Amino acid sequence: MKFLKYTTILMFFSSVSLADKNMGIGSKGKLSEIDRIIEVKMYDNYYEPKSFNIKKGETIKFEVINEGNLVHEFNIANAMMHKKHQPEMERMVEHGILLADTIDRDKMKKMAKMDKAMGHSHSNSVLLAPKEKGDLVWKFDNAMNIEIACNVPGHYQIGMVASVKLD
Repeated sequence: MKFLKYTTILMFFSSVSLADKNMGIGSKGKLSEIDRIIEVKMYDNYYEPKSFNIKKGETIKFEVINEGNLVHEFNIANAMMHKKHQPEMERMVEHGILLADTIDRDKMKKMAKMDKAMGHSHSNSVLLAPKEKGDLVWKFDNAMNIEIACNVPGHYQIGMVASVKLD
């Protein structure tokens, strides 16, 4: 019975944080449709730039580098989606996938076979250890009320959130 309850919880959390056109956050962009590139630096615990001005329908390639000493996430979502994603991130810490300054990617792959959320392969997110770089291409086709945030436990709560203004 305990296993069944845990599996149900995992299935719930696995399904809620995937980028979905119905969520009003946009969709995965195509490399062939990039309108512009924005370089983003993640520090402990803020983004540079701290806000983004984006035109509705624009496709942006975010080139993200973690300049901090801690693991950080660049996640495009609305506040509700961030809140629902945070327990997944907490479980990644509990399972030893996320440590303060490193990501155990081998363990992540193994855990993802049992729970896709542990793979952290969401199209609206990049998870980086210190000094790592990653790219994310996003089309802001139906985006509204979104923010960019880090959902590593505690980071969102202390303000690692960048505002997005949609024109």
